[in-house]
Amino acid sequence: MKISASLLALKASTLFIGASLMVTACHSDSKKDTETAEVLPVIDVAVPVVDTVTIYKTYPGYLSANASVDLVARVNGYLLSHPYTAGEPVKKGQVLFNIESKQYVDAVNQAKAELDNEKAQYDYYVKNYEAMKKAYASDAVSEMELLQAKSNMETSQAAIRSAEAALTNAQTNLGYCTVRAPFDGRVTATPLSDGAYLAGSGSPVTLARIYDSSIVTANFNIDDNELIDMVNSGSFNHDILDLKHIPVEFGDTLPHSYTADLSYMSPVIDVTTGQMVVQAHIDNKNNELRPGMVATVKFPTQVVPNGIMIEDAAISKDQLGSFVYVVNDSDKVVYTPITTGELVTPTMRLVTKGIAPGDRYVTKALLKVRDGMKVSPRLQTNENDIRK
Repeated sequence: MKISASLLALKASTLFIGASLMVTACHSDSKKDTETAEVLPVIDVAVPVVDTVTIYKTYPGYLSANASVDLVARVNGYLLSHPYTAGEPVKKGQVLFNIESKQYVDAVNQAKAELDNEKAQYDYYVKNYEAMKKAYASDAVSEMELLQAKSNMETSQAAIRSAEAALTNAQTNLGYCTVRAPFDGRVTATPLSDGAYLAGSGSPVTLARIYDSSIVTANFNIDDNELIDMVNSGSFNHDILDLKHIPVEFGDTLPHSYTADLSYMSPVIDVTTGQMVVQAHIDNKNNELRPGMVATVKFPTQVVPNGIMIEDAAISKDQLGSFVYVVNDSDKVVYTPITTGELVTPTMRLVTKGIAPGDRYVTKALLKVRDGMKVSPRLQTNENDIRK
């Protein structure tokens, strides 16, 4: 009986030890699983942005004024004054230059006197002709004398027309002594000083140039092969693309943004350059644009409905092309080849193949992930959403 009791005690001890080992083993496995879950790397991911996207092609160009003309002196004389401030706005009809006018005033007065004299002569010859007709009817004068009276009247009438033309010419020359703004605009500084003698009657002397920059024109060129692609894609269809608000950018950031309205496309391709001239008007409402400025025209070429866009920084390249890392439903990293399109914004690029709208792609720490790796994805808010 004592032996049996000892055996029972040994069995009980063995069972206790076994149970303890099992509990310890289970606790160890649970702790190991917890530790494994804790060490999974946290990786930032994002989902693609889906939106209608307009694809642009950029063209270098330059700005020109809506209108510009040279202001010239067309008469001889001394420059008396130029009552305007160079570069400041002027109104149509505003006096810009005054040229010595005394000799032209005298010429107008002389022409007027000559015209008055011719008119007086004409009145005399008309009355003389009427008298001659009556005298001829009573055989008091010969037919030759009557014809001579009529000729004198007609010659005097022609002299009046000549005197009127001389007066008009004199008045025109007098008008040239005052140079006025032909339209609203801004005038360049004159290279001439007050008191300078101008010999403008022989060849017009340029005094300054006036620019109307209330509307400026963006000028750029499109290659003929690009033109064919645009025609095929419907780029010149106002129903598809907005050609009245073409984005225009400048080298230095201006306080305001600008768009242009397509206004002219050359009907021909220049055979020497293989390019077509294109122009678009810009409303210079803030008076920030100047003729001659270099511009970058973002011409719309295509509209992509439901375009898929991802962060350009998330795209890597290898010998096979472009790829991204996508985290699947099992939170495993998957190497995913993609086909990329245009850069839509400074940070977002269009993807045409390889990724779906709901896919989670890795945005940061690209060097720390590898294909098949299990991660703890952290979905980030897409700050680059083009719809914002």
